[in-house]
Parts: sequence; structure tokens; C-alpha cells
Amino acid sequence: QVQLVESGGGLVQAGGSLRLSCAASRSIFSGNAMGWSRQTPGKQRELVAAIGSGGTTDYADSVKGRFTISSDNAKNTVYLQMNSLKPEDTAVYYCYYVSGRFQYWGQGTQVTVSS
Repeated sequence: QVQLVESGGGLVQAGGSLRLSCAASRSIFSGNAMGWSRQTPGKQRELVAAIGSGGTTDYADSVKGRFTISSDNAKNTVYLQMNSLKPEDTAVYYCYYVSGRFQYWGQGTQVTVSS
């Protein structure tokens, strides 16, 4: 079992930056991947960014060039640096962790971008 705790969300003006953190309750080194998804009311959850165990990264087209995912295995933490934020980035952001056939989710953190 892995608990994930997100932090770093908040209110920011368009063009601003935020950094989200996701702290895992145990080592994430052996997992397959970690990442971030987001969801707005009435819409399906959207994959935003992911990082594999080898450090490979993947991004949604809508955030490429603006968001950067990184991990610190020593701290069991994954980060999402979000720059040039847009109002359409407003959502609840969820961290997830995949290990084998198991997938774990955090409780979510709200990001609101004002125009």
C-alpha cells in the first residue's frame, strides 16, 4: 500500500507558475511510473504528465513546453512545475503511482488560474 499526498496547489494569475509536489509514503524507486492527472467538473480525468522508472517523461499536448515533471527518489517525491499557466489549466490535480498491477491515487489539490 502506498499513500500519496499532494501539495502546492492554489490560486495564481494567468502567466504565473506553481509547483506541485506528491510525497509517497514509501520508496517509489521500484515502481513503474508516477504522474499527474487533472479533472474539471463534467469532464473526464486527463493525463497531464508522467515519468517512468527510467526517467522517461510524457506530456499531454496541451501542457508541452509549459509543464515539467521530475522525481526525487531519495525523497520519494514527484514534482510538477507548471509555468505560463492558463485559465484552462484550472482543475483538481491528482498524483498517481503505478507498481505492477496496482495503481494508487492521491486526494487531489486544487489549481485555479485567474484571467
